[in-house]
Amino acid sequence: MGKKLTKRDEDYSKWYNELVVRADLAENSGVRGCMVIKPYGFAIWEKMQAGLDRMFKETGHENAYFPLFIPKSYLSKEASHVEGFAKECAVVTHYRLKNAEDGSGIIVDPDAKLEEELIVRPTSETIIWDTYRRWIQSYRDLPLLINQWANVVRWEMRTRLFLRTSEFLWQEGHTAHATEKEAIDEAEMIMDLYADFAENHMAMPVIKGVKTESERFAGAVETYCIEALMQDGKALQAGTSHFLGQNFAKAFDVKFATKEGKQEYVWATSWGVSTRLMGALVMTHSDDHGLVLPPKLAPIQVVIVPIYKGLDQLEAISEKVEPLAKELRAKGFSVKYDNRDTQKPGFKFNEYELKGVPVRLAIGQRDMENGTYEIARRDTFEKETVPMDEVVPKIEFLMEDIQKNIYTKAFDYRQQHITEVDSYEEFKKVLEEKGGFIAAHWDGTVTTEDKIKEETKATIRCIPIEGDTTAGHCMVTGEPSVRRVLFAKAY
Repeated sequence: MGKKLTKRDEDYSKWYNELVVRADLAENSGVRGCMVIKPYGFAIWEKMQAGLDRMFKETGHENAYFPLFIPKSYLSKEASHVEGFAKECAVVTHYRLKNAEDGSGIIVDPDAKLEEELIVRPTSETIIWDTYRRWIQSYRDLPLLINQWANVVRWEMRTRLFLRTSEFLWQEGHTAHATEKEAIDEAEMIMDLYADFAENHMAMPVIKGVKTESERFAGAVETYCIEALMQDGKALQAGTSHFLGQNFAKAFDVKFATKEGKQEYVWATSWGVSTRLMGALVMTHSDDHGLVLPPKLAPIQVVIVPIYKGLDQLEAISEKVEPLAKELRAKGFSVKYDNRDTQKPGFKFNEYELKGVPVRLAIGQRDMENGTYEIARRDTFEKETVPMDEVVPKIEFLMEDIQKNIYTKAFDYRQQHITEVDSYEEFKKVLEEKGGFIAAHWDGTVTTEDKIKEETKATIRCIPIEGDTTAGHCMVTGEPSVRRVLFAKAY
């Protein structure tokens, strides 16, 4: 498996980059800023997709698909939206190539210029609301609850695998409602759904809150979010849900006839999570030995490694292993029996440790004689010898226990790294020496928010929905503050 990973406390960024590549999650591609998600990494994403997709459908949402290309004129219809994305847009200007007359290669055909440039979607509000104008006529057409799984492009200057790439995968929900309350309820419900997924599937504790005005999604009236804390003390925005008011309905003239026959603009939401969750998963749980995956998202939940000398021993071990693997699969566990003869057991142990497989079983000649397996759990490295007839209930227990244990570990770390401060000097000291979330009073102005960001690189991650709502005074200006907000340096 090559040399050991860089340790987290030596260089956290280098550790992350090495781990993503060496654990076969993803790699950089021939296109600057874009990544190749490898099969093992994509298998984790598929499990995320499946879990989220089931939750969306259970709450009444349906999947659809909208075009990758958006006419430039659509983006200009909602002023704050285009301003928010203008600097990140990739633009298609021509539709044909041709061979250069001098034989130097292929060039863009100057005669094939588009009448109107097309934007490669950075997000789909504009193309979707243009469509909704045709779909929505009456209150009977509402609510309209649509989600799409897609890729988007936001031209990034500094990229990092999963966390920030020019192209990434995500889901984006877009809903239309008859009343303001219904739309707000939808946005809040999706925030709760994201938090549920993060905590119960990813084993990643999150804080629910709303963004400040300057941190809101471009074109939103309110942005709800879930914020997680990584092991280096930096925050990561793990998901957002936006109440869009009637901004897009007015921009695209989407009206409906009420029961009373009046024409009114609909109320809107949009919401999404992306492959950034893969980066969050790595940074929340993994250690200096490799990935630590929650069983609910692990592509391989149980790996069985035979220890043998000669093919006769391997055949005998395989006869014992195959019924066990079949029984575990029948109970819904993903099992790999690694009987490759090209690698030694020690190599395999290191490989599956690096890849974060939650449970490893080993069986050799002595285990065959004793009727036992050696069971090792990835999260604590604890090993024990278990009789063969107790293996299945033991694995059922371990799957739940590992899921709980890694959540508890991440939750305890998060709690230990939420610090209340009352002065700006104390704020700066905690930020540099400890990191994590800092709960402090803020006067509510963009000026103060910008000053803090410029001087410390910390931003307001959210105004927590739960927590201390005691009034106080801004740590910077001394002006009145209605409650503490959470600051952090962030990805």
